[in-house]
Amino acid sequence: LALSLYVGLMVLLLEVFEVTLTLPGVAGIILSIGMAVDANVIIFTRIKEEIGVGKTVESAVKTGFAKALSAIVDGNVTTLIAALVLFWRGSGTVKGFATTLALGIVLSMFTALFVTRFILRALFRLGLQNPKLYGVKKERKPVNFLGKRNLCFVLSLVVIAAGLVSMGMGMASGNGAFNYSMEFKGGTSTNVTFNEEMSQERIESEVVPLVEEITGDADVQTQRVSGSNEVIIKTRTLNMEEREAFEKAMEDSFGVEKENITAESISGAVSQEMKQDAFVAVVIATICMLIYIWFRFKNIRFAASSVLALIHDVLVVIACYAAFKWPVGSTFIACILTIVGYSINATIVIFDRVRENLKEKRHDQTIEEIVNLSITQTFTRSVNTSLTTFVMVLVLYIMGVSSIREFALPLMVGIVCGTYSSVCLAGSLWFEMNRRREKALAAAKEEARAREKEAREKKKNKKKQ
Repeated sequence: LALSLYVGLMVLLLEVFEVTLTLPGVAGIILSIGMAVDANVIIFTRIKEEIGVGKTVESAVKTGFAKALSAIVDGNVTTLIAALVLFWRGSGTVKGFATTLALGIVLSMFTALFVTRFILRALFRLGLQNPKLYGVKKERKPVNFLGKRNLCFVLSLVVIAAGLVSMGMGMASGNGAFNYSMEFKGGTSTNVTFNEEMSQERIESEVVPLVEEITGDADVQTQRVSGSNEVIIKTRTLNMEEREAFEKAMEDSFGVEKENITAESISGAVSQEMKQDAFVAVVIATICMLIYIWFRFKNIRFAASSVLALIHDVLVVIACYAAFKWPVGSTFIACILTIVGYSINATIVIFDRVRENLKEKRHDQTIEEIVNLSITQTFTRSVNTSLTTFVMVLVLYIMGVSSIREFALPLMVGIVCGTYSSVCLAGSLWFEMNRRREKALAAAKEEARAREKEAREKKKNKKKQ
């Protein structure tokens, strides 16, 4: 119910603020829906935990919201900071992404913290008071995630290295590090006026495969001109022979006469300035997120490990772009920005639990046990949130047109990678940083004690003399 209201309000705000809805804008909405789902999952998990320790439903709901507040606020505010920086420094499609993301984050926090709470309390007052209706989460034995940290580190490095090798091989062969689409390289735009109006389904199933066969390239974009039989087909730059083959194929397959086919060259729409603006915006946003996490957690190691996990996700997705030759266009920027926001939110939820467990630490508990316990406690949330967002993007991939699929496929990889890095890497990185600091402090104390002992010995010998 809360998510239904969220979607309705989102559509209303897009209309009120007259937001131009681009593909990156849709990406911002997808990310904010994922965060709205995440906020509810965090709340419900907390409520189940409270019921599991023996509290009444009414008390569990109240305590669950209170304990979930810090994780929800920190995760959303961190991503909101990134959205504001992207809007301030970005241009074009980046601004579209930032606008819908910022609107979505504000709405998701409102629906999760107020609407969901109101609905739960209303259901409770209506007589739905049986704990079984809310679920009971009992304490699980902690899984030793940190015990596999070296294996995870090696696996991540291998994947990133494979991507770098693929980029190097592409550059060595003269094809470039990435498969840049026409938004970067330019191409040919061909207007074809068919003898009858073509549906989008028919264009995708009959026209596009024919064009791909001529160009030998899967990067084909189509657009129907409303109120006419005209279709705009954008491809890589075609030479004279390919243009003639294109005209012949249209004539043989659809009976289109040559005078109804016109072609012109198009330049790369994604300018160098736009790419630089996007890069600078992401760098500034990352620094601002690092500062906020440092301020909130009072520990630079939480911030540093969060950013390292985020960089890991970006590098893995870039490696996949290089290795599988996915087209790099305007959707690439939107995809990377979405993964940045999604990854940092998932990591903060785990670190919020680490922070809470450190405050309640028993004298016989080690830091390693605390981290393993925290990841285990939030594991259900990580899986549930990732699964719901993954299914949503999977539906986009199955039902969407080629440009949507170009965006959805890398995003699915990013969602899986973001979950993996949050669960398997972020906590391990923080633990390693913390352990090294403890070792350094212990060594410094030992050295100080040794110097103090040496000074006492010298003083003692001097007195004897």
